[in-house]
Amino acid sequence: MPGTYSGTVVPLITPLDENGTVDEQSVARLIGHVRTEVTGLMPALTSGEGWKLDDRQWQDVVTYTVKHAGGLPVLAGIQLPDTASVIDRARTAAAIGVDAIVVTTPFGADVTQDGIVEHYRAIREAVDIPIFLYNEEALSGNRIEFDTLLRICEIPGIVGIKESSGDAAFTRKTAEAGTGIPVFEGWENLLVDARGIDGFIGPLANLEPALCNAMLVDPTPERQAEINAVCERYGVFLDDWYSWVKKELHRRGVISSPTTHEEAKAA
Repeated sequence: MPGTYSGTVVPLITPLDENGTVDEQSVARLIGHVRTEVTGLMPALTSGEGWKLDDRQWQDVVTYTVKHAGGLPVLAGIQLPDTASVIDRARTAAAIGVDAIVVTTPFGADVTQDGIVEHYRAIREAVDIPIFLYNEEALSGNRIEFDTLLRICEIPGIVGIKESSGDAAFTRKTAEAGTGIPVFEGWENLLVDARGIDGFIGPLANLEPALCNAMLVDPTPERQAEINAVCERYGVFLDDWYSWVKKELHRRGVISSPTTHEEAKAA
């Protein structure tokens, strides 16, 4: 139900070995590493290199996350270019037993606002599974306008918004819209400006979920400066942030290998 989700939800990195196989024990250790501080697990989204994973890798990381969730809700990322592909994978997610799916808009600069609404409506009609709306532009190549966002929120079964537009004013407007659907900031550096949000979903939660929680409770400029400094230290603000987060998790002994999808393919 809308309103269920809040706090820090972790968009899990995908632990891979050198051959590109998802490492179940590293998934389990990663969940154990963050478990006490997070309210949900979000595998196979952007931090998990979700748009790069093949069917087997995606299915494995989602399955292992459900297996080791220990009661935490699992919100599976689906980053595919068109509605039919998303529906197909959503059916797999439902069969695995996830609590919700996290879906961006169809890919392409020519996607219309009506097309965006129909995308989410079609997914909900095809698969009876709750949906987290992922509002981003870097991967999809298009932008959800505010009125479109409100239309999507009227579709039954929308249970959260990962608001990664990078526009704090847009995030505040969304949070103040009174839709009853929780809004999560997706950018660490905007937390102090994103007033009224229900929570946070970002890569730093893999490393420092307690610090993310502290920022949600006490979103002061001083706390934001601390968040920014930590993100700089761990490479979270770099274009290939997921690679740097993996390196740090490997250094801490949480995951067995820092291998990225590209490195596994190259090998």
